[in-house]
Amino acid sequence: GDIVLLAKPVTLTEGDRVTLTTDVPVATDGTSKPEKLLYAVSLPPVHGQIEHINYPGVPISSYRQLDVVAQKVSDVHDNSHGAGKESLR
Repeated sequence: GDIVLLAKPVTLTEGDRVTLTTDVPVATDGTSKPEKLLYAVSLPPVHGQIEHINYPGVPISSYRQLDVVAQKVSDVHDNSHGAGKESLR
C-alpha cells in the first residue's frame, strides 16, 4: 500500500531541542499497525542530531512511529556558533 507522511516545519536555533510528536511527523501505510512504521534518517541535521531521549548525546539513524507517539525522539541543535537556524522537515 501507499505510505502517507504528514510533517510540519520545526525551526531550531542554537542550543534548542525539540521532542518529535505526532504533530510534527506522522505516517500511515494503510495497515492496522502504524506503530511499526520505521523512519530512516537519510540526511541528518547539519548542525545537530536526532537522538533517543534515553540516550542523550548519541545520534540515531532510525526510529519507529511508536517512539514518536511516546515522545522519545528529539532533534538537538549542537550549539555551533554561526550555525544560524536549521529546519527539520
